[in-house]
Amino acid sequence: MAKAVKTAGKRASTKAKKGRNTRPRIDVHSHVIPMEMLQAIEREPGRYGMRFEEKDGKRRIVRDGGHTFPVFDEFHDPDVKVAGMDRKGLDISYISPAPMVFFYWLDADTALAASRIINDGIAAMAAARPDRLRGMGTVPMQHPDAAVAELERVVKEHGFRAIELGTSVEEDQLSDPRFRPLLRRAQELKVFIFAHPYAFTASCGLNDYYLRNLIGNPLQSTIMAANLMYSGALDELKQLKICLAHGGGYIPYQIGRFVHGHKVRKETRAITKTSPYKLMRRFYYDALIHDPLALRYLIDQVGADRVTLGTDAPFDMGEEAPLAMLGKVKRLTAKEREQICHYTAMDLLGGKL
Repeated sequence: MAKAVKTAGKRASTKAKKGRNTRPRIDVHSHVIPMEMLQAIEREPGRYGMRFEEKDGKRRIVRDGGHTFPVFDEFHDPDVKVAGMDRKGLDISYISPAPMVFFYWLDADTALAASRIINDGIAAMAAARPDRLRGMGTVPMQHPDAAVAELERVVKEHGFRAIELGTSVEEDQLSDPRFRPLLRRAQELKVFIFAHPYAFTASCGLNDYYLRNLIGNPLQSTIMAANLMYSGALDELKQLKICLAHGGGYIPYQIGRFVHGHKVRKETRAITKTSPYKLMRRFYYDALIHDPLALRYLIDQVGADRVTLGTDAPFDMGEEAPLAMLGKVKRLTAKEREQICHYTAMDLLGGKL
């Protein structure tokens, strides 16, 4: 079956590329959980705080506390992942861990072991389809020294040029000084950071209607970006590249409020004198907004050179037709489209696929 999918995927890819001279279309937001990690959870559910269950003929993982999520074949089968890319018209995907397995809540030793399993598994998936897949790593942020060591390992051993970080580490913000060595080392290694929300813990009226994801996820990105702005971290780490999931949360759409606050409130100017409007362009943004008007606004605010494709595959909150979405954006030029589909990701990657 895998061989058949692989062959069909190659035919679809060739057909999709035939007759066009565009550069490879690159997705920087595509999730996996390697088979090695799934097997580790099945062997030792207590160690990872997760267990498997079957419901309505579908396999799911249940995390301690009750949160559940499905196990997609696309999580662990590189050929299925590529088949999904072919449906979406994508050429290259940078595969990163699903946020459910960041494991920031575990003890440091277990989290480091899990990071190594995941990173090695992602590298194996990318090696199985080197024509289409690239790896993006994870690190145990609850132990910053171990996180730096794992970052250095995946760069040296696997050639990763990106890592995925949660927008926070449990209750701690990435702007916290204890995470600065990891951010600084990523900058030195020219590794970009893909920042992704993973668990909104406060209730604040978000318990119903899936609002913890619909509102909570973009809110987490907004909080992280604001803290990085006002803390002076972006002033210090001038070459660090950070890509925000889900169109940057609310930052591009409430930047006027951030700028006004920086002018009238001394708290916002206590550390940095740099305007949030200028710092907004320090970030990159995926195009996963689900609305062409909002995507046009994002492009106008930050420039197409700061917007890149992101699908959030294989989740239902992802984008199944990213190229069709771009086609609905008013006044989108051919240059802007090529920038979003290819060149912005290449800038994040230092010019090398």
